[in-house]
Amino acid sequence: MTTRFIVVRHGQTEWNVAARVQGHFDSPLTATGRAQAKAIGERLARERFDVLVASDLGRAQDTAKRISHCCGLPVVSDARLRERSFGEGEGLDYDEIDQRWPSVFSRNGEVDADAFIPGGETRRQFHDRIHHAFESLAREHQGRRVAVVCHGGVLSALYRMVHNIPVSRAHSIRITNASYNALSFEADAWQIEAWDDIDHLPGVVPFVET
Repeated sequence: MTTRFIVVRHGQTEWNVAARVQGHFDSPLTATGRAQAKAIGERLARERFDVLVASDLGRAQDTAKRISHCCGLPVVSDARLRERSFGEGEGLDYDEIDQRWPSVFSRNGEVDADAFIPGGETRRQFHDRIHHAFESLAREHQGRRVAVVCHGGVLSALYRMVHNIPVSRAHSIRITNASYNALSFEADAWQIEAWDDIDHLPGVVPFVET
């Protein structure tokens, strides 16, 4: 049986605007982010789905609650869907992290998948966590349609999983806040049906992550 997913990145946050690494830390949705959450909620209200699952981090919960208000389904919290933990780097901007831990992010098309910031996850650990989380969700909700609210890094890991992109290879992926992403899972195989669809967000410039 096919399990179908609609996967949504949370709305824009204050730290998204400031280019600060959030990880397991949090910052509030901006006014734009709240409007984005409302827009994706109104879009999802026109579709049928059976369950609404969200990362337990505040920015995902706030987005999911706005979707819930539009769709009438309760939010099921799932810590497996958290963003990657960056430990001591959370709250810093990307330049500060590059100075202190230069191996954590991409360099010349490659990244050290086993590098980590003290207290945080390696890229490999994070990708393994997300891989297992989505395959578990697919089996837990076999044959159903599931809406998931999560994070940019989670969507990036999911995209890499579907396309078999090595975790150590830099690859540009469009992951816009509150975008619509549709996938299916059947017979242990994933397929992307829509990616970074922002028709419900007029005037938004797509965000590309490496």
